[in-house]
Amino acid sequence: MDFKPAPPTRLRLRLTATAESIVRSGHPWVFSDSVQEANRPGQAGELAVIFDRKDKFLAVGLFDPDSPIRVRILHVGKPQTIDGAWWQAHLAQALARRAGLFDATTTGYRLLHGESDGWPGLVLDRYDSTLVLKLYTAAWLPRLAEMRTLIQTHIPCERILLRLSRNIQAFAEKGFHHHDGQILHGAPPEGAVIFSENGVRFEADVLRGQKTGFFLDQRENRQAVEALSRGRRVLNAFSFSGGFSVYAARGGAKSVTDLDISAHALESAKRNFALNTKSPAIAACRHETVQADAFKWIEADPAKFELIVLDPPSLAKRATEREGAIRAYERLNALGIQKLAREGILVAGSCSAHVSALEFFEAVRRAALKSGRKFAELKTLLHPPDHPAGFKEAEYLKVIYLKFSI
Repeated sequence: MDFKPAPPTRLRLRLTATAESIVRSGHPWVFSDSVQEANRPGQAGELAVIFDRKDKFLAVGLFDPDSPIRVRILHVGKPQTIDGAWWQAHLAQALARRAGLFDATTTGYRLLHGESDGWPGLVLDRYDSTLVLKLYTAAWLPRLAEMRTLIQTHIPCERILLRLSRNIQAFAEKGFHHHDGQILHGAPPEGAVIFSENGVRFEADVLRGQKTGFFLDQRENRQAVEALSRGRRVLNAFSFSGGFSVYAARGGAKSVTDLDISAHALESAKRNFALNTKSPAIAACRHETVQADAFKWIEADPAKFELIVLDPPSLAKRATEREGAIRAYERLNALGIQKLAREGILVAGSCSAHVSALEFFEAVRRAALKSGRKFAELKTLLHPPDHPAGFKEAEYLKVIYLKFSI
């Protein structure tokens, strides 16, 4: 689909009765099969005004003709003009929600978190003086220059970098000449960007890394692991770039083993340890890396650990994979429990939005009960405050902590 200037007449939509009620209740998505009537075909990124059955204004959102999520809602209620002043106020509201969350020891966090912050399909992360803007819908592409100027004006930064979801990369290149990893403002970074999190230094591969370059959403869980690691042998499975491991080392772990199938990720973990050798505890901790399939290695290797972090990639990328993912989580954590030494701690995480927190926690608890070992549940954690979850589909992150006495 080629981008063309939007027609002069406003795009007007009417929805099914069910969808109308869902939008009125605050849900930010309108699916394609919920659109009952449109006054004309719509184009990517234009504003779609939704009217209710009484022909009264209901909501306004960004239109995306090629996505199953046809409209991403910006505003519900009384009519408002979506102009430069509105966007500026909208940005200020999101930034105000983060005021006071972080001190000078943390320079990496999320500034805009998609739908839950009122910026549907868009996230903005800070890595020190670098901002990474990631788009998950083509609806933002016609507004990219406006958003770049807005961000650059109100958030001091050295550079702004663009990341694009895979499903919109071809359209972005063809219709707008934008590509994943494009520099929107400033000079390209010389290698990885270094930032701080609670005084721990990390590198972020902002150009090619997963998400926007780092898993900022696990900050609170990394802190929790640090507090539990003193004197323990720690296994960090699906370790990626070793975030949990560096915190465990700072917390006084005897040793840390990073386990990941990616050699690239393990090299990043080594560099993250090297960034923090001024910390006596980190310098003293023995750090090992193992490149292997985590499921197979955990099952076959005889080594025992006193703290195990199991934080795999999403095991259910679509709703049809939900049941299989629940079984896989139970099996994985059963294997992890077998590798725990006496008085061991299991930290089990899931980032699968299609598996609810209750379903995941119950799967881990079943694995613990079937092990026959005595255990206590220490706590569960969900989303950190800079990654709010404002509706059901946004609830992806959940972590449970279990301590085994035998």
